[in-house]
Amino acid sequence: MTASEAAAVAAIRRFGRFHTRWIGALGGNLHGSGFALTEARVLYELAQRDGCLAVELARDLDLDPAYLSRILKRFEAQGWLDRQRSDADGRAFRLRLTRAGQAAFRPLDEASQAQAEAILARLSPAERGRLVSALADTQALLSGERATKSRPVIREHRAGDIGWVVSAHGRLYAEEYGWDLSFEALVAEIAAQFLREFKPGRERCFIAELDGEPVGSSFVVAEDAATAKLRLVLVEKRAQGLGLGKALVREAIGFARAAGYRRMVLWTNDILHAARAIYIAEGFKLVAEERHHSFGQDLVGQNWELAL
Repeated sequence: MTASEAAAVAAIRRFGRFHTRWIGALGGNLHGSGFALTEARVLYELAQRDGCLAVELARDLDLDPAYLSRILKRFEAQGWLDRQRSDADGRAFRLRLTRAGQAAFRPLDEASQAQAEAILARLSPAERGRLVSALADTQALLSGERATKSRPVIREHRAGDIGWVVSAHGRLYAEEYGWDLSFEALVAEIAAQFLREFKPGRERCFIAELDGEPVGSSFVVAEDAATAKLRLVLVEKRAQGLGLGKALVREAIGFARAAGYRRMVLWTNDILHAARAIYIAEGFKLVAEERHHSFGQDLVGQNWELAL
């Protein structure tokens, strides 16, 4: 396990401990209701559903059926639960809260609502937006929903993007290849020159975005009147496997052709296997290579060229 992976595992476990304490999962009296957390969740689900089966509750809440049965028997003994035999399956019963059950649920629901309102009351509008967005991201990431629902887009750069490019390159190459801060300094110099000397119509920065956040980049800069240079191609780990590297390179090539360049060149290192595979697939030819010591590593630099 790498240092970054260990830090991520620790962060997830730390959040889990915070969350269970914050919602009162460690005690047996959620919001002063007298309900343990699991009992409160079962009561909530019953209040939201109009006649459900115990097997459905056990599945959706990932509860042991025997444990759920004991909770339901307690609710029934209190007069909170009504059972009606299912029309579809005579062996099963549809579960509904009685009026007394709804009355028992109401203070718990109101306390949970008040807790959420109290949190929002101490936050600014901007902070509330950040919280809602972060909660949605957390749920999507932990559940795996993001992988099936998200669609990346590629757009031109805007204010703030170039700073992200520098940061992402420095972080990713340090994590993946152990490159030192001199690489981030080089990227910062390239990025600053791009902003200072930007030539509209002749140069372009493409940003790949996923769920409203930048996750990839590619740059086209003018080497000379006939030659475009491809630079700073990157895809974040969480967006890899979506074809974004190839898409970013193709956007750059298409732009260079439309801008009237006759060839495109790039410099890379032989250890960047995924990037090199994309360049080869798009028709780039290796024209030169040499060993060098840069960014704290012994590397083999390569020059590639594509006729446009």
